[in-house]
Amino acid sequence: MRIWQADFYRRPLKDEKGQVLWELLICDATRSFSYDAFCPQSEANAIWLISQLQQAAGGNLPNLIQVFRPQSLSLLEAAGKQLGIVVEPTRRTHALKEYLQERLKQYPSLDNYTYTGEPFSPLDKPPPVPLPENLWGEQWRFAKLPAGDLVAAFAERPIPILEMPEFLLPINLGLASTIPVPGVVIYGGRQSMRLARWLQEARPVSLNYIAGAPDGLVLEAGLVDRWIVATFEDKEVRAAAQAYQQRQQQSRGLHFLLVQPDESGMTYSGFWLLGGED
Repeated sequence: MRIWQADFYRRPLKDEKGQVLWELLICDATRSFSYDAFCPQSEANAIWLISQLQQAAGGNLPNLIQVFRPQSLSLLEAAGKQLGIVVEPTRRTHALKEYLQERLKQYPSLDNYTYTGEPFSPLDKPPPVPLPENLWGEQWRFAKLPAGDLVAAFAERPIPILEMPEFLLPINLGLASTIPVPGVVIYGGRQSMRLARWLQEARPVSLNYIAGAPDGLVLEAGLVDRWIVATFEDKEVRAAAQAYQQRQQQSRGLHFLLVQPDESGMTYSGFWLLGGED
């Protein structure tokens, strides 16, 4: 399968007529292939994209294009539909983001660079918002499992929603079997299945401890969505959260989220292996 990663968005540049420039960046996961092209904002549409994708492909169109930016998604989906290419929204476009960071460093040296404020950001993220109240469970806790036991503990269980991407399996991350993988368990009570379905639609990416006043757990989901899963001021919970964060570093970012009705361990509603955005 031929997979591209693509970004199409305005840049802090203008053409000779004063129009804002948009840039199409394309690469594959190894960056053995890359392509870039500019167009004025008045031409930034699916028709222009179709032409550029065909030109970049040289007769060998990709099967899949991965897109991390919400503002790029609809245009690339429209172009992809016309060309028979599946477009996948995902944050996990490491090669493309690396490529974009290199480009961002080059723009200030160009004569048509227009940005004079803060350093140009490749992606704006909204502040986190609370989970809908009608979804929240009864309680939650931090947990951990040895990397060697993680797959066996959940893969064969009849869990309605089970997300264990192959690239996040401990063996594929090169984790020793004794490394503790941290996680968060939510006891959803009667809302357990509803919460699990909502999480699945939200597409969880990572669940991070954020120190503050109060401290909290923030779920990164979808392309830019951020949700406050819990807040706390208790010193013991803060210490457990710090240990959770430290274990994430030891496990190369691997962690998990488990939703179950209660503490009995008899049934589970949803399980997700999570990792860093890239």
